[in-house]
Amino acid sequence: MKQAETISRLMRRVLLFCLFAFLPLTAVAQVGEYRTDLAVGVTAGYMSSTVAFVPEVPQKRLGGVIAGLAVRYTCEKYFKSICAIQAEVNIAQTGWKEDIRDMNGGAVSYADGSTLNYERHMTYLQIPFLARMGWGRERRGLQGFIVAGPQIGVLLGESTKTNIVKGVPTLTERSSRIVAQDSMPAQRRFDYGIVVGGGIEFSMPKVGHFILEGRYYYGLGDFYGNSKSDYFGRSNFGQIVIKATYLFDIIRTKNDKIK
Repeated sequence: MKQAETISRLMRRVLLFCLFAFLPLTAVAQVGEYRTDLAVGVTAGYMSSTVAFVPEVPQKRLGGVIAGLAVRYTCEKYFKSICAIQAEVNIAQTGWKEDIRDMNGGAVSYADGSTLNYERHMTYLQIPFLARMGWGRERRGLQGFIVAGPQIGVLLGESTKTNIVKGVPTLTERSSRIVAQDSMPAQRRFDYGIVVGGGIEFSMPKVGHFILEGRYYYGLGDFYGNSKSDYFGRSNFGQIVIKATYLFDIIRTKNDKIK
């Protein structure tokens, strides 16, 4: 259980860090320029996923889509930094794709020439809560930014895509003997972890904000049991996301000096 305790301590520290990161954003600062900007919109992109199994399962990256709704509240400009908080509700296609090889590194095939393949597709409802720091133009022109914060997720469903048939012999043997995951459904539906990322934003008055960004998600939770009696010690996600977002203003600070 040492690993679980280590992860729990890490999660608490990260949540405390995010809490302290959010506090100055929600307060009216003595030095910063006050903002009350609220924007909402839609977001969509591409997700590339792997799973950190222990024991290890050889993999390739599995691609999927991610799409949802976003809301952003900008509360302050502190010197040159534009401070905001952002939340999203996304539907994400994730999972893993196995890299099945034989002892010599070649593909494992059946007698008819078809090569073994295995993919697990998992659909999650993901909700990130992000602190956002930007530099540049707020209402007309370009802005660069970074985001960081916690994310929670709930497994909505899963499916398998494979041509592996139990009992049918192959021409060569698989190099990896770790195959328990091929027939095991997810045992935990709740997921949590940390998101970091950055990107650029182009804003136009009375039109909105067009955003392109990249993110990395590191899962702190496992979707299989990880006790001493369970098969896997770890089964957490690593996800790379490239996404585009469009936001339009609902509330804007009345200040002609804001550029």
